[in-house]
Amino acid sequence: MSMEIGSLNSESLNRNVAMSVRGGTGKKQGGVASKVEPFVSPNEHNPRELRSWAKRTGFVSDYSGEAGTSGSAKFEAFERKGGGSSPKIEIDPVVGRTRRDEIETESRGGAPRAENGAVLDERGRKEKERDGGERKVALNGNANNGMVNREGNGHGVSAVAPVNEEKEGEEGNGDVKVNVFPEGEEHRDGGWQRPLGLKCGLKENPGIVPLIYYGLQHYLSLAGSLVLIPLVMVPVMGGTDKDTATVISTILFLSGITTILHSYFGTRLPLVQGSSFVYLAPALVIINAQEYRNLTEHKFRHIMRELQGAIIVGSIFQSILGFSGFMSVLLRLINPIVVAPTVAAVGLAFFSYGFPQAGTCPEITIPQIALVLIFTLYLRGISIFGRHLFRIYAVPLSLTIIWIYASFLTAGGAYNYKGCNPNIPSSNILLDACRKHAYTMQHCRTDVSNALATAAWVRIPYPLQWGIPIFHFRTSIIMVIVALVASVDSVGTYHATSLQVNSRPPTPGVVSRGIALEGFCSILAGLWGSGTGSTTLTENMHTIDITKVASRNVVVVGAAFLILFSFIGKVGALLASIPQALAASVLCFMWALTAALGLSNLRFSQSTSFRNITIVGVSLFLGMSIPAYFQQYQVESSLILPSYLVPYAAASSGPFRSGIKQLDFAINALMSLNMVVTLLVAFLLDNTVPGRQEERGVFVWSRAEDISTDPSLLSEYSLPKKVVRCCCFNFKCLGV
Repeated sequence: MSMEIGSLNSESLNRNVAMSVRGGTGKKQGGVASKVEPFVSPNEHNPRELRSWAKRTGFVSDYSGEAGTSGSAKFEAFERKGGGSSPKIEIDPVVGRTRRDEIETESRGGAPRAENGAVLDERGRKEKERDGGERKVALNGNANNGMVNREGNGHGVSAVAPVNEEKEGEEGNGDVKVNVFPEGEEHRDGGWQRPLGLKCGLKENPGIVPLIYYGLQHYLSLAGSLVLIPLVMVPVMGGTDKDTATVISTILFLSGITTILHSYFGTRLPLVQGSSFVYLAPALVIINAQEYRNLTEHKFRHIMRELQGAIIVGSIFQSILGFSGFMSVLLRLINPIVVAPTVAAVGLAFFSYGFPQAGTCPEITIPQIALVLIFTLYLRGISIFGRHLFRIYAVPLSLTIIWIYASFLTAGGAYNYKGCNPNIPSSNILLDACRKHAYTMQHCRTDVSNALATAAWVRIPYPLQWGIPIFHFRTSIIMVIVALVASVDSVGTYHATSLQVNSRPPTPGVVSRGIALEGFCSILAGLWGSGTGSTTLTENMHTIDITKVASRNVVVVGAAFLILFSFIGKVGALLASIPQALAASVLCFMWALTAALGLSNLRFSQSTSFRNITIVGVSLFLGMSIPAYFQQYQVESSLILPSYLVPYAAASSGPFRSGIKQLDFAINALMSLNMVVTLLVAFLLDNTVPGRQEERGVFVWSRAEDISTDPSLLSEYSLPKKVVRCCCFNFKCLGV
């Protein structure tokens, strides 16, 4: 239907909040436009419903503090267009829908006429009707081209579809074609619309073959976060290459299971769950406790059982935090100024491990770091067969190339030393010359791992595969606080991802539901023994941004493949064969990316505010400096442990002394963790220093009153109908 916008101005929009759309299929000459009646507010006027109408129509007031442009600017293109008489479409300001009884399908002239006034014949009338059917105006505030994107910073940008000027000589020169919905179609349920730029939206099902391709692509781009953590932990725990392969297979299995659970019962956003870097630092602190250093028999299994017990206790706390609804209350105190430095500290905490470990073999690690940066930054715009392969597969592609290069170095004798055998442990080496090169041979050679030879072809991970978990108060307290840090990390990821996929943040109840399910999934991780808890990976934001795929079905299909690969023991064994120095160089990039993604949360606040930059700067500095103070009380540890592990040994010899060993261990351990100190400082300052809501960038969550007037707001996060029917209670605090 052809549409022409009459003369509008922002003042009349703000006062009357009425829109009259006029368009014509009748004559231009002699046509008299119908008079626009002024809007009269009903007696029982509800401003809340009026706000719902503004959301549906994309109306933005000139005086709104959250609009980046004035209301009149959005319709300047329409004002320049002229036309004849037209059907009158009036929007009911209360209901927010068009009044169908006021739509006239034909003009007063009787038979349809062409632009020059001539009466159309039957053929011309059909063509005119077809063309008119294509030119339609869809008024819905949920559409991507007509929505107001409010990110909580008081400076939201309103997006209105640009009006394309008609080419001269085309039929309907005076018409304005406005297509608010993608592909020219309105969504049937009035809910989610695919944002511009995405190849596959949240609810879309692209077909079997694209699902498989996108699913594998999604997880390959996250390969560094999913499989490299065991390469750091297991050797420090005293595990063998076979143990490393088993832990990797367990992590793949748990990541697939927890991702599927989160996709159906959590926030329902396309978020991959897995072993997070949030749990890596506290795990290293527990691993390097003094009482575990002298263990020789079953050291790996004993430490793993200790980690299992601590993770289970911390996960139970996280589940209670979500299911009780207390997380909804806590969300009022968690803002971008708190999330940004906390997540950044998670990545920066490993600066003492990254290159000191990778520097053992600079001939392979420096090319690895350089190559992943070249793929990510310099070649990110190059497309091969319509795919940005370098940008999407930067980590697995660069790792494969350098791994092959390292294999050539190993086969060529670059790491061969006269009279030295790389398979002999350094403790059994008698020659001083060989002892000096033992570390290099074990970390740089590609043939020292026997995981492929010892791993079984088929192995299914099962609960309690390492034994019964061990519960101690000191380790449980550590993981309880770490579970809180993981929840803060997930809150930032939920908000950022929701804006990427549908520009509508979840409700506090949905966030609580996601946190509760993450706690349940971490309990599963504790039972199966992955060494770390399960949480939402921060790198999800980067993956969706580079792949342009945000489909929930894609994530589920990819998770099913992870479960399948976890049953093949040789897959985990192959990944366990990656040289440790090479893995450390990849982690240098992953940890830097985590820090950058954390700081990107500042875009939801006024990043130029002196209040905000001071809080973030002080939080990060004290988050690095205070743990360094606790880590310096380690005279014995510096003589026993490698230099890159010394910062994680403060729990046993820190300065805090209360006489209670369990409490001393917990406090010294927590104060030596950068992310914990950063969270405490940022949380205290942001909630005590005065600041406007726009300045602080308070996360804006969908509210209950908005959902009551527009239920489609919650359609993306609603649980499956069968699940809702099985619920015996109405869990309002969880968005059910």
